[in-house]
Amino acid sequence: MNLNELKLRSFRNYQKIAAQFDPGVNLIVGDNAQGKTNLLEAISYLGSGKSFRAQKTSEMVRFQEDFGEIDGSVFSQERQQSIRWILFPGSRPRQLWLNGAKKKTAGEIAGVLPTVLFCPEDLMILKMGASQRRRFGDLALCALRPNYDAALTEYNRILEQKSRILKDHFENPGILEILPEYNTRLCQVGALLISYRARFYDSLGKAAANYHNQFSGGAENFTLSYKTVSTVVDPFAPVPELTQNLLDHLQSHSRAELETAQCLTGPHKDDFTVSLSGIDLKAYGSQGQTRTAALSLKLAAREIFQQDTGEYPVLLLDDVLSELDPRRQEFVLNRIRGGQVFITCCEDDRLPQLLGGRIFHVRGNVPVQQPFYEVWRTSDGSGALAAGRKY
Repeated sequence: MNLNELKLRSFRNYQKIAAQFDPGVNLIVGDNAQGKTNLLEAISYLGSGKSFRAQKTSEMVRFQEDFGEIDGSVFSQERQQSIRWILFPGSRPRQLWLNGAKKKTAGEIAGVLPTVLFCPEDLMILKMGASQRRRFGDLALCALRPNYDAALTEYNRILEQKSRILKDHFENPGILEILPEYNTRLCQVGALLISYRARFYDSLGKAAANYHNQFSGGAENFTLSYKTVSTVVDPFAPVPELTQNLLDHLQSHSRAELETAQCLTGPHKDDFTVSLSGIDLKAYGSQGQTRTAALSLKLAAREIFQQDTGEYPVLLLDDVLSELDPRRQEFVLNRIRGGQVFITCCEDDRLPQLLGGRIFHVRGNVPVQQPFYEVWRTSDGSGALAAGRKY
């Protein structure tokens, strides 16, 4: 699985570019604020319809342009495929094409170009709030399981509707008549999420423990624990049983929800913890331990996808290596062989010798100007310099 070519039009600071990529390692080099992360965002969005930075689609459309475009040629599922997104400023809905056929939802391209993103903020994910860890798990599961993506979308929609009912019932008490219907459906879909998450986190914990063991030399015992609502005794139980568990927990919090006008219970409160030899990493882990555990989790998510599908997801490393000491750099670089990788950094002195592949130099003194690319092909060792294509 790999992205062969990417074309951008009026996307972020890019006016109009095209780039062809190596099926292995692609190093994107440039000073700050030149658009390196924008490229990774475009690649991630191409395959998922989700941005890891923007809250609104309109944020990705170049200033004062009528639309933005992301167009990619992908080799996936043993054939050549194409994905095209048209993004609009304002409230106009985006448009999506797969292999020339117009699609309605991002779920219809699930699995065509899955990605695993690793950015500097992820290094401290185990020290952050629960929402960041849920987001990490949700992104990985949505790429791996399209049905999970659909269930998560439905759950969030029902949760938003229930929140409005709870907020409006003070002025309109009669609206509470429809609340039981929303509670039941919320618990049914929530049970599906818990079922998926329990199995994913079980696999993730085992794979991450293996990576952490390699790095620590077996000195620390890595353990991941999935945390959901207290009435769920066995998250691996059948979905109907999980649904009843959620309904029981909701019943015990129903009065508090009405008084506070908030949704207080459900898998939207889920979390996971990591301990090293029984010591909670969030509370007591050092920065080095926290970063190593985060690296292990990301590499494990990539491995799970490969084991499940037979193909590696595209790995996006956004300025992560600069945040790591040489030992941890080597740890990551030695474990990303196989599959396509995109790495952004400010300097390229050392990585070509370690990785081979292709280097892209991104330059543009003003963010809104069209960047300039140079491509250095190093996979054959020739070091030949060639101009990048524009279209």
